Amino acid sequence: MKRWTGFGLIAAVIAMSLGLAACGQSTSAAKPSQVLRLPATAQLDTIDLAKATGYGQTGNVFESFYRLGKDGKVAPGLADSAKVSKDKKTWTFHIRDNAKWSNGDKITAQDFVYSWRRTLTPSTKSSYMNMFSGIKNGDKIIAGKANPATIGISAKNKQTVVIQLEKPIAYFKILMAYPLFAPQNEKVINKYGKKYATKSQYMVYSGPFKITNWTGTGNTWSFVKNSQYWDKRVVKLHQIDYQVVTNPQTGLSLYQNKKLDFAQLSNEQVKNYKNNSAFQEYPYSIVIHLKYNFQDANKEKRRIMSNQNVRQAIALSINRSQLTKKVLGDGSVTPTGFVASGLARDPKTGEDFAKQQAVKNTTTYNPTLAKQKWAAGLKQLGIKKVDLSIMAGNDDVAASTVTQYLKSALEKNLKGFNLTIQNVPASVAQSRSTSGDFDLYLSHWGADFNDPISFLQIPVSSNSLNYGKWSSKAYDKMIAKAQNQDAGNDEARWQDMVQAAKLINKTQSFTPLYQANYAYLQRTDVKGIIHNTAGTQWSYKYAYIK
Repeated sequence: MKRWTGFGLIAAVIAMSLGLAACGQSTSAAKPSQVLRLPATAQLDTIDLAKATGYGQTGNVFESFYRLGKDGKVAPGLADSAKVSKDKKTWTFHIRDNAKWSNGDKITAQDFVYSWRRTLTPSTKSSYMNMFSGIKNGDKIIAGKANPATIGISAKNKQTVVIQLEKPIAYFKILMAYPLFAPQNEKVINKYGKKYATKSQYMVYSGPFKITNWTGTGNTWSFVKNSQYWDKRVVKLHQIDYQVVTNPQTGLSLYQNKKLDFAQLSNEQVKNYKNNSAFQEYPYSIVIHLKYNFQDANKEKRRIMSNQNVRQAIALSINRSQLTKKVLGDGSVTPTGFVASGLARDPKTGEDFAKQQAVKNTTTYNPTLAKQKWAAGLKQLGIKKVDLSIMAGNDDVAASTVTQYLKSALEKNLKGFNLTIQNVPASVAQSRSTSGDFDLYLSHWGADFNDPISFLQIPVSSNSLNYGKWSSKAYDKMIAKAQNQDAGNDEARWQDMVQAAKLINKTQSFTPLYQANYAYLQRTDVKGIIHNTAGTQWSYKYAYIK
């Protein structure tokens, strides 16, 4: 789950809200039947599937071969059958007879072929090209060394899609539930040209809902039931109205005045409403962490952050239990490492990956050892004080609280450390992080699918999302082995990933702070919402107002 902005809004702003959409529903009228009203943290910046920067809500309007169901399980989508070859490198999907676009066009195998090729075309500027790694010619295309038309997907006939892989991909089935791999309608794209996806009417949809009343800007838009959807009979909601709400108090007020059905709570509000019958907590496979800039433009700062003792001292100076329980108080939990807990389990033992990645004295609070590491680091560097800044996106309801806590904790435990806080708009933080304009960055990553590799691919040296430019040949080899040599051996692949995660812990190349949990007031008559911790987190296909 990458940066969680844009179309997958839930997916990339740390302070997630429930939504991507809201139409201009009159707030004075009585609540219509089967209309759900949700808050969004920011405006929707794109509805172009190929250009999205997150897919947290997208499964409600775009559907692939599968969709994500309850508890992260793969559920039926546009395909009514699938076959995999004995070597696990060829997948054949049959598109169901009644699969249609929202304009009534039949969804064909060629729509999938066209979609993948368009997303991988450099001029599209997709943020998610790396997700095609492992599919035949995918890595070559990502590297700019092959034509997007060579990607391993073909239409055997109008309803049969054949996908060829370079190697077995353990998580391929769940990957095919991700909206990034959904079809796109070439005829519609050609019809609208430059207008395509600039307004909700210049788009067609393959999921349970379609978007209306979105003009490219604005603080309201809607999802409405897609009457052409293959499984429309189970969709009870007629409409989902969204409204941008940037302030928790505003959201709470709208909820109390019955203008919203959900209100995301700040950590202060959680304390007041925790015993309310409408109180709900929704966990996420998102780990908020510190990124260090190993290529900082300032040579002295670069030396400081490249010192392992310094990084370990910072990690050991943070009381994560205090941070999650007292400072945040929203149900967020202490992580054991870079990979979120509850994401995936050992294929052999069933044990949580998060438990296996743990390394002693890495995510625990140990001020005595922190001081020793700090002293050792400063001695190696030949300095007595450290001045660094920490950048955070200020549209996250928790960012200011967390950065203030970090400043207090680090300056208290590490003598000579001065931390300057730089809370900036999310767009500025995103721009500066991608260009390497930061010292420390209060960052986050959320899993795109239920497999540790969704986290562990980020620190690879060649990954463009590795903003701090940390580089380890040993780490790269472990991930390459998991993705290639051991790709067909579930247990061997698992152990490769465990060792890679332990390496990140030991070196503190990224310092985990907490695993996100978000609290809401949710009307008790709202039923059937499916929430998952990774990928397309929110599904309203079976939701209804009781």
